[in-house]
Amino acid sequence: MSTDRAPFDLDAPWRLDERVAVRPERFGALLYHFGTRRLSFLKSPALLAVVRSLAEHPTARAACDGAGIRSPELARYRAALAALAASRMIQPRRS
Repeated sequence: MSTDRAPFDLDAPWRLDERVAVRPERFGALLYHFGTRRLSFLKSPALLAVVRSLAEHPTARAACDGAGIRSPELARYRAALAALAASRMIQPRRS
């Protein structure tokens, strides 16, 4: 049984699921999905900025760029966004 997931597509449009509540905290934020009843922690204010701005940008990569995420950090943010997508906190959107 493989645990490999498809890589997160930074060049696709994404959005926060409408059933997710965001509670900002000093360390980043808490996300609660009312549909799945799952709780997620965002461990940095920069990741919170990315997640909050996904719908305002044409791609997740553009949201990262807008939040000041630079190339050396991009792999870490891609992994965080992939985990949020897997837990359905963020959803693909139509462009």
